Amino acid sequence: MQLEVAQKIVSSALRAARQHSYKPLAVVVLDARGALKAAAAEDGTSLRRAEIATAKAYGALAMGLGSRTLYTRSQKQPQFIAAATHAVGGLLVPVPGGVLIKDSSGTLIGAVGVSGDTSDNDEIAALAGIEAAGCTGDPGD
Repeated sequence: MQLEVAQKIVSSALRAARQHSYKPLAVVVLDARGALKAAAAEDGTSLRRAEIATAKAYGALAMGLGSRTLYTRSQKQPQFIAAATHAVGGLLVPVPGGVLIKDSSGTLIGAVGVSGDTSDNDEIAALAGIEAAGCTGDPGD
C-alpha cells in the first residue's frame, strides 16, 4: 500500500467522523504484512485508543476477516477467539472497526482500525476513509 493511500484513509475517516459528530477517534492503517503505514489520534481521545485501533486492524489481518465477523465468532466460539487473541500476542479486538482494505483488483493491501466511538460508528468512519481513497473495504458480516 502506498503511503499516500494510507494517509488519505486516515484523513477521510477523521473527516467523516467530524461530519457525524462522533467522539474523538484514533485511526490506524496497516499494510498487508501488518506494518504501520499511517495513524492519527484526535485531540480528546482516551488513553490507548490508538492501541485498540491497531489491534482491530491487526486482528482483521491476522485472521483474514473483518472484525465484525470476529465479533460474531466471539459470540459463538469465545474459546477460539480467546486462543486466537493469545496466538497473535493480544493484538485482536473482536468488535466492529477493523476493516480489511482491497485495491481495485480485489487484492488485499492492508487494514484500517478505528476506535473512539461506538464500534458501529468506528466501522462507518473506517469505510468512509477507505472509499475516499478509492479502495474497497471488507468489514465482515
